[in-house]
Amino acid sequence: MTLAPLREFAGGYLLTSLLLFGLVFSQASFADITLQQADGENLVIPQAAKKIITLAPNLAEIVFAAGAGERLIAVVEYSNFPEQVAEIQRVGDAFRVDLERIVALEPDLVIAWASGNPQTALQKLEQLGFTVLQVEITRPEEIADTVEMLAHAAGTDVIGKEVANRLRRELANLKQEYLGKTEVSYFYQVAARPLYTVNGQHIISRGLELCGGKNIFSELSSLAPQIDREAVIIADPQIMLAGRTPGEPASLDVWRDWSRLQAVEDNNLFYLPADQVSQATPRFLTSMALACQLLDQVRTPN
Repeated sequence: MTLAPLREFAGGYLLTSLLLFGLVFSQASFADITLQQADGENLVIPQAAKKIITLAPNLAEIVFAAGAGERLIAVVEYSNFPEQVAEIQRVGDAFRVDLERIVALEPDLVIAWASGNPQTALQKLEQLGFTVLQVEITRPEEIADTVEMLAHAAGTDVIGKEVANRLRRELANLKQEYLGKTEVSYFYQVAARPLYTVNGQHIISRGLELCGGKNIFSELSSLAPQIDREAVIIADPQIMLAGRTPGEPASLDVWRDWSRLQAVEDNNLFYLPADQVSQATPRFLTSMALACQLLDQVRTPN
């Protein structure tokens, strides 16, 4: 066999391989992407989103964590992490969405908070032809899942999977560290006047369960119920917790008038970073790690 036919055969094989590779790459690049909505239904988008709008502060943070921050074209008020988000334009807040501005921006994906954003506004966006992904996070482990899903939506799967797996390791380590620890009863104060707390289905309660926290109001039906001060006094928790922003008043100090409360007597009134504990984002796990350390202090006082 002469060299010429060999060259012809090799060249044809290479050309065929390149064409096949290009076809596979093209199909992969434009293959449908399936995302799971908060209600369990699937949302299918034709390709990775390049122009994303988020309608809750925690969603903007998760998009950045998923490696897709550069694709965010608008967010809502109070979106403040990471620092780069301050440069992105606003389209209202979580409760009052500026539909006209969203329409003008022509996003190919709007990511909404299912239980927080007004459903009428989301339905209107869908009627106008916009793709709306509704997200809900009710358990700590769902934070990693959501990072991974939003990375998939934006085509940043490699970064999203790496971050999600790190979060899963952090969660597993937290569970392992506090496995079998004695329960510590706690009261979590959302607001002092009027007095609000969280029930056992709230993500904060589910986070504190990881390290043996027992919510004294876990059985209440409302996710964030208003309660009477007398109910807290009767339950007499071992520790009281609240979120606090630097510079804000110490809201738990109102309980110091009840010196016979176990938490007050033992000076177990503690604060968690409000921005971390109040939002379902990767930083939520950092706040839970701190909360678990505080519960451990109650178990083994100095």
